[in-house]
Amino acid sequence: MNILITGASGFVGTNLIRFFRGLQYNIDVLDLGQPVADGVRTYFSWDRFEEVRFNIYDAVIHLAGMAHDTKDNTDESVYMNVNYGLAKKIFDKFLHSEAANFIFFSSVKAAADVVQADVLTEDVVPAPVGPYGLSKIKAEEYIMGAVLAEEKCMEYKNAYILRPCMIHGPGNKGNLNLLYKVAKSGIPWSLGAFHNLRSFTSIDNLSFLIEKLIGSGIPSGVYNVADDSPLSTNRLIELIAESRGSKARIWRLNPSCIKGMARVGDLLRLPLNSFRLKKLTENYVVSNLKLKKALRIDSLPLSAEDGIRRTLESFKG
Repeated sequence: MNILITGASGFVGTNLIRFFRGLQYNIDVLDLGQPVADGVRTYFSWDRFEEVRFNIYDAVIHLAGMAHDTKDNTDESVYMNVNYGLAKKIFDKFLHSEAANFIFFSSVKAAADVVQADVLTEDVVPAPVGPYGLSKIKAEEYIMGAVLAEEKCMEYKNAYILRPCMIHGPGNKGNLNLLYKVAKSGIPWSLGAFHNLRSFTSIDNLSFLIEKLIGSGIPSGVYNVADDSPLSTNRLIELIAESRGSKARIWRLNPSCIKGMARVGDLLRLPLNSFRLKKLTENYVVSNLKLKKALRIDSLPLSAEDGIRRTLESFKG
C-alpha cells in the first residue's frame, strides 16, 4: 500500500503514520515543515505540491486544515482558504489521477453544533455554526458534488468524508486533558446533577477504521466516526479518579442553583456562564452504525471506556 497523508505532523497524522508503519505501508507526507513521526518514505513541503505523483497512491488522506479556534480569534477567510480551498485543491488533483481512495477529515461540527435528536446520524440536514463548521461543510459539498458530476473520473475511485467526534489518545492535548487537570487538582466536579452523554473517538479505533476503509470498495459518501457507546461526564470523572488510584469527587448541587450562578457569571463575565454551562452539560451522541454496517463490523476493537483509560494513562506521564 502507498499512502499520502497531508497535515501529517498533527496528533491524528502522527498516530496514523505509526499505525501504518506497523502494517509495512509506504507512507509519504505533505506538510508545512514540522517534525513528523519516523517511518516516512518521502516528505513533501507544500511548495513541492506539483511534484507529488498522485497516481501511485492507494489512498490520499487529507488531514491538513485549520483547527477549531474556540476563542474565535481566527478570521473566517482563513478557515475558508484552508479548510475549503486546500481541500478543493487536493481533491481536484486526486480526481484527475489514478489514485484509488480519497479520505477527507471533516467534523461532526459540519453537521450540527447541537444535537437536536437523541443521536446524530448522517441523515441530519447540516446546520453548522461558525466559520469552522461552515468551511468544513463547504468542502464536503464540493467533494460530493464532484463525485456525482465526474462519474467517469470516479468509476474506479472512492471518496470518503469522515465526520469524527472528539478524537483522543496518547499525546492529545484537548478538552479531555483539561478535564484531567481539573480532577487532578482536587477541585470537586460540581455539575454531577446534570446527566449528559457524549460520544468520543479513540485514536486506536480511528486508525482501525481507516485501514479497513482503504480498499474496502464501500460507496463514496459521508460517514460519522465515533466509539460504540457514549459516556457521561460523571463517568469520565470517575475514570480519571480510577486512573490515579483515588476516589472521584462529584458534587450533585441543585441544577437550578447552578443555572442561577451561571446567569450571574454572564453579568460579571466569570468563568462559569450560561454558554459554558450548556457546553459542559449538553448531550452530543453520535451514531457510527452507517460506517460499521458498510464495513461489516459488529463492534470496534476498543470500548469507549478502555479507549479513555489508555489516554488517561498517557496523561500520568
